[in-house]
Amino acid sequence: MDFALTDEQEMVVDTIRAFTERELVPYENEVEHLGDVPTELVSQIRDRALAAGIYAANMPAEMGGGGLDNLTMALVDRAFGWTQYALHYVVARPSNILLACVGDQIEEYLLPTIRGERVDCLAMSEPDAGSDVRGMTCRAVRDGDDYVINGTKHFISHADLADYTILFAATGEEDTPRGPKKLITSFLVDHDTPGLEVAEGYRSVSNRGYHNCILNFDECRVPASKVLGAEHQGFDVANEWLGATRLQVAAVCLGRADRAMSVALDWAASREQFGQKIGKFQGVSFKLADMRTKMVEAELMTYRAAWLMDRDDMADGDAAMAKISSTEMLQFVSDEAIQILGGMGLMDELPLERIWRDARVDRIWDGTSEIQRHIVSREMLRPLGA
Repeated sequence: MDFALTDEQEMVVDTIRAFTERELVPYENEVEHLGDVPTELVSQIRDRALAAGIYAANMPAEMGGGGLDNLTMALVDRAFGWTQYALHYVVARPSNILLACVGDQIEEYLLPTIRGERVDCLAMSEPDAGSDVRGMTCRAVRDGDDYVINGTKHFISHADLADYTILFAATGEEDTPRGPKKLITSFLVDHDTPGLEVAEGYRSVSNRGYHNCILNFDECRVPASKVLGAEHQGFDVANEWLGATRLQVAAVCLGRADRAMSVALDWAASREQFGQKIGKFQGVSFKLADMRTKMVEAELMTYRAAWLMDRDDMADGDAAMAKISSTEMLQFVSDEAIQILGGMGLMDELPLERIWRDARVDRIWDGTSEIQRHIVSREMLRPLGA
């Protein structure tokens, strides 16, 4: 196996690293203290990302995107992971669900989103339906040429900055050997549609400045032309997205771990106690060795899944294992880095306490660690009839 990056991949990584250091890192403290990314800063980052040619890098080149493959996108996400999510998400990675757009949807949603003229968000989770997506109660009922939507979605990331929502709602039910199962349909819903309220969400300790919102649908009427994909086939659309977003989480965790390791190494190599650098004590050096080992394990798992995805050979379990490995690695690495620095590790003069806080959500969103383990074990047991 060839583990070397191509010249193009090296160039892409260098470009993203330079952009991150120049355009994002200088604003970290401001965003942390404000708990927000100012509107003018959002515009500035987006404009400069467009000018640099790195906006919508995951979308097809023939549609105006960067046309990068999944492995290269993992490298991109790792480089962006050096800084906080509230800043680097602005360099949009439009949901690849939008590639299901057809007809007028392409000009109205897909292409403007790739050009940075519109911003999408995705609404799936509900107060009583998180991991149990089939338990969602938000419903869309057909009424002539329209659908009437009622229900609530929550934990909807950056809905306050989005122009429209990719909504998943129940549109029917079918009988299965395990009982009735809801049929799900996806919709494109503009945020100025009557009956849709975008409300402030909850305050989270993770990812300050990157807001979650609550979407309330009250007799919200959308035309049938806004169905994304086919009616009742929303999961087919969603599955195109879930693998990619889980790999994105895994890759971003690699970048955060790189930052935490950098701080810990600098401290271990410069801090003196009892007449010598603390990195010479086994209590510190062994921590560094364990941190590095777990980082390489997660890196290989993530890059392997992305490589398989580029060959249309990635199973759900491959993405799940990558997410488990990287998110739990970051939990370990950020905690050990703080332990190496002692009290200073928890001070906001350094990025460790932020990385530690931000890491907590990664084992929850886009499918909890328990759900990922369920996916992996199910793939192992199903061929045996279990």
